[in-house]
Amino acid sequence: MKTFFCRKTLSFILCTVLTVATALSTTGCNDSQNKVNTPPASTAAADAGTASGDTVLGEGNTSFALTVTDQDGGTSSFEIHTDKAIVGEALLELELIAGDDSEYGLFVKTVNGITLDYDKDGKYWAFYVDGEYATSGVDSTPITDGASYALKAE
Repeated sequence: MKTFFCRKTLSFILCTVLTVATALSTTGCNDSQNKVNTPPASTAAADAGTASGDTVLGEGNTSFALTVTDQDGGTSSFEIHTDKAIVGEALLELELIAGDDSEYGLFVKTVNGITLDYDKDGKYWAFYVDGEYATSGVDSTPITDGASYALKAE
């Protein structure tokens, strides 16, 4: 029974890691294990706001909504403006996300100044597109003008 539980737990962890890694895969121009800069303590989220409560960040012809849900259920909403083609590129440029590059792509560890460590607390940042769990990573998902993206602590 203990072996079954260990295999089941290991399988779950492996599937989760592989799903996240696959979802975060890049186009292949980065060296394996390069660190992506961690956002400074004062994140871009404190820069500006709108009457609706969304923080407006960036400049560009394309815009999308981003909702960040932390491990306590608190949410922050952003209206992102960019000329970047990929969601991750826009969020990295605005210093809203940071993580580790690997052969599987960007593993997002920090969002809006909040760092999650799967090895310590079993939590990770899940990426959603229009309310559905993303089938591609934040660093390989093309931006759709007017779309809604979310990063949730899970």
